[in-house]
Amino acid sequence: MTRLLRSTLGAFAALSLAVLVAACGPGQEPREIRLAYVEWASEVASTNVIRVVLEEAGFNVSTTSVSAAAMWQSVATGDRDAFVAAWLPTTHGHYLEQVADRVDDLGPNLEGTRIGLVVPAYVEIDSIEELNEHAARFDNRIIGIDPGAGIMSTTEEAIEAYGLELSLMEGSDATMTGALREAIRNEDWIVVTGWTPHWKEGRWDLKYLEDPQGLYGGEEAIHTIVRADLAEELPGAYAILDRFHWTPEQMAEVMVMNEEGGDPYDNARRWVEENPDLLQQWLGYQ
Repeated sequence: MTRLLRSTLGAFAALSLAVLVAACGPGQEPREIRLAYVEWASEVASTNVIRVVLEEAGFNVSTTSVSAAAMWQSVATGDRDAFVAAWLPTTHGHYLEQVADRVDDLGPNLEGTRIGLVVPAYVEIDSIEELNEHAARFDNRIIGIDPGAGIMSTTEEAIEAYGLELSLMEGSDATMTGALREAIRNEDWIVVTGWTPHWKEGRWDLKYLEDPQGLYGGEEAIHTIVRADLAEELPGAYAILDRFHWTPEQMAEVMVMNEEGGDPYDNARRWVEENPDLLQQWLGYQ
């Protein structure tokens, strides 16, 4: 262990004690923080990073993978405390409308995102409006992810609005990127539901299809959502979640680590240890 790391970990311990005093009454054990997330590469990365940060502050953290709809409902009902995976204003906008009075939106933890239909750069079309002309080359399919994801409902709207003769295939982030990998290996045409940031953008040369009707919206941000009473019950955890903010480039570093192998939690812990200034900022030292 390096001298810098030993010094940083010492600071963690001192700060952890301070946060615990604020978050817990005398003689009480720290409350568990229950995080929900969806199995997207971006949210696996961010959830594990914030888990590490909260643990460094002395909280016991549990994480649960659910569908997007269940993620929002679990925090609205109080079954879970928070998530850092709300894509707003478009992708998850309808979920927020349903539970706005029961959750607290802490604002963006990452800005500069977008969603849409993505193809390899060698595919010779540039717009969603051109898909029908080449539907057979795409096997009449759009490769999607989990059915509860906002991008899936938006894509269903796009199929109707553009009169597309392609079917939306349900799956997961892993099955979508697997199909994309295989198609690129054979230089086949493929269209998938895509979003930024994602590790696939660093791996392959891809492009978004133009969306003349604007159904997929413009640039989005990923927000942190907590249950409505979290600030009162766990002010220390609330403050950390409120300070959590990073860049697409920083998130991409963690996503690439995950794609290259290893446990996402271990990768997140290693990344946090390599970025002590960010950790101190999130914990309120800076």
